Amino acid sequence: MQIHLRRTRPQRWSEWRKGVRAWMVSFAMIEYGMEWVVYALSNWRFLEVLEYLGSFGVLVAVIFYFAESGDRLKQKHYQAWQVINSAEGKGGNGGRIEALVELNADGVSLVGVNLSSAFLMEVRLPKAKLARANFEGADARKADLRGASVEDARLRGANFRGAQLEGASFARSALDEADLTGAELKNADLRGASLEGADLRDADLEGAKWDGVQSVKGTNVRGVKNAGFVEWALGHGAVEEKE
Repeated sequence: MQIHLRRTRPQRWSEWRKGVRAWMVSFAMIEYGMEWVVYALSNWRFLEVLEYLGSFGVLVAVIFYFAESGDRLKQKHYQAWQVINSAEGKGGNGGRIEALVELNADGVSLVGVNLSSAFLMEVRLPKAKLARANFEGADARKADLRGASVEDARLRGANFRGAQLEGASFARSALDEADLTGAELKNADLRGASLEGADLRDADLEGAKWDGVQSVKGTNVRGVKNAGFVEWALGHGAVEEKE
């Protein structure tokens, strides 16, 4: 913003002091002197040069800020991966939820990530790329993986109670002994997956693709919403139990 303004030459003292009361003359003289100082500085080219240099400095800073934005993003992703990798195979959260959400929001692939035994309750990873990920023993209750790609993944013993899994692909994944009670699996892809010993009580499988499911032996299908799947599963070793 331009702040350097050229000032007009102050009036003569004899004219300027007109109307100034006698008791204010001392203060008026100070004010009059300051007007001359301002006038002199406003015509000093050096100050104008400094102002332009300041504006130029701001412009350079803005250019460098945007030029380095890519490096800052890479650094942010690197730190997020450090959090995830340092907690690999350990229980608890350890900052993984925030790191995973951040990476997914930036469109970073999470293929092959190891989240075994992690506490991931209510993690939000819609449309995440999680192929070949390891969720064995993870606590992902009420997680949001809608539309996620979780093909060829290991989810044995994972807890997905009440999870939002609509449209997610679990093709060829191992969901043996996973707890999917009350999970939303509408239009999910379960083709080639193994669900042996899994708990599907009250899960919604309407529109789910289940052709070629490898095993449903011991799978609890009580209350499952998809009559065709239930009938097929019961004929292939599934059970209907309250608990």
